[in-house]
Amino acid sequence: MTGLWNDFNSAQSSSNVIPKGTLAKVRLTIRPGGFDDPSQGWTGGYAKRGATGAVYLDAEYTVVEGLYAKRKIWSLIGLYSPKGPDWGNAGRGLIKGILNSAHGLDDKDNSAQAQAKRRISGFAELDGIEFIARMDIGSDTNGEDKNEVRSAVTPSHRDYAQLMGRGGAAPMQGYGQPPVTGAPQQGYAVPAPAYAAPAQQPQPQTPQAPAAPGFSGRPSWAE
Repeated sequence: MTGLWNDFNSAQSSSNVIPKGTLAKVRLTIRPGGFDDPSQGWTGGYAKRGATGAVYLDAEYTVVEGLYAKRKIWSLIGLYSPKGPDWGNAGRGLIKGILNSAHGLDDKDNSAQAQAKRRISGFAELDGIEFIARMDIGSDTNGEDKNEVRSAVTPSHRDYAQLMGRGGAAPMQGYGQPPVTGAPQQGYAVPAPAYAAPAQQPQPQTPQAPAAPGFSGRPSWAE
């Protein structure tokens, strides 16, 4: 404990908000809302319809490992808004990012295999999916800060492989080792041959054929 026992000015903040920009491996759980619209492909009772007529997925993200392991973030994935297409388009973009992140797809990969992995038969395929999320901060109904997930990190990010492989969470700034700049150092050694040169058999010496001066009995590459 630091500071006087009765002076709490230096006490640490009790805020539970994960810093904006933090990257973390999360598991998505959809909290069922009971609203279906088969014409839109919304079946299984996963979607929820609000009082304004907006339709969305009530998403719960659980941090899998690392500094914020087991922390939960609640956020909405928009499907439809009576105000216009923007909210639904943002939701579609987020789901595409989640699928890219979960399956290790580059956003520009338009191969047949990649396109197949971006198609789902229903929201059940998203329930339980794991991916790398970028933490954002929004406001709750009381105007207090709360975490939200608005984007997913794909393999093009330098920290994707490490986070996807080992889990964990880290701020975007200062995470991991700084990138190497300039020419690499030439500090490695050339490996020695894995075999020994065969021993040279002694040759009979005669006055007419003296040994060549300086010959050491080893091949030239071993000098």
